[in-house]
Amino acid sequence: MKTYLQAFNLWEVVNTDTEPAPLRANPTVAQIRQHADERTKRHKAMSCIQNCVSDVIFTKIMACKTLKQAWDKLKEEFQGTERTKKQQLLNLRRYFENLKMRKEETVKQYADRIMAVVNSIRLLGEHFDEARIVEKVLSTLPERYEAKISSSEGSRDLASISLTELINTFYAQEQRRASRAEDHQESAFQVKAKEASSTNAHKGKKFWKNRPKPDAARSSELCRHCNRLGHPEERCWFRPDAICQHCKKKGHVERVCKNKSRPKQVHSQQKNEVVRVAEDNSDHEK
Repeated sequence: MKTYLQAFNLWEVVNTDTEPAPLRANPTVAQIRQHADERTKRHKAMSCIQNCVSDVIFTKIMACKTLKQAWDKLKEEFQGTERTKKQQLLNLRRYFENLKMRKEETVKQYADRIMAVVNSIRLLGEHFDEARIVEKVLSTLPERYEAKISSSEGSRDLASISLTELINTFYAQEQRRASRAEDHQESAFQVKAKEASSTNAHKGKKFWKNRPKPDAARSSELCRHCNRLGHPEERCWFRPDAICQHCKKKGHVERVCKNKSRPKQVHSQQKNEVVRVAEDNSDHEK
């Protein structure tokens, strides 16, 4: 509100709140215009104040006759009396001294919280030096910034550094630390993914290795043909109705035929014997 009134050259009217001097006898045109401007300034300033406030605040200043009364009413509404201002200042100073950086906060977020308190103190009319804010930030930073603070103290005087420069210095350090943490998390995630894939593959192999056979799952009784487990009777290799395709005998299948395991020499010897007998018969006939 103060800045708005200063832009229209009306702030002095609010402070003085005095009626302009009356015109002298036989005034000039310039004096008449100047006198008219001085008289209308009060009404312009009152119009600015009434138009800039909300309807609730307007109802509190609408009964004020002079500009000074309206401005004092606004100050009392938003700043309180002198006693209230002192109590507010005391609470804000105590809150400022107890401020500490939270674990999950960045330096910029912490500085914003500090500046919100400092601006409230400055609005109540108390001077607050920026060097005091810098000292507060440096004294309450966590231990992870200790190395950076020590290097800054060795390179330059921290009493002459601005708050913006200080925050940007620590903000760059935070960005580097965050990028390293992201790289570490990515590498750890890749290692865990490899371990999980190898574990799943091992579990899959173990599962298929130890998986029970379908016949063993279906048949848990002894086969009456071979007295063994793991297969039904109709699929037994030694059932009586089975016919071997190798030796043409009943009681077993070709897969377990004992004659099948004999060398091929027996078959060739039998063939040679048949040929020899045939030759002897032909000689006899001759």
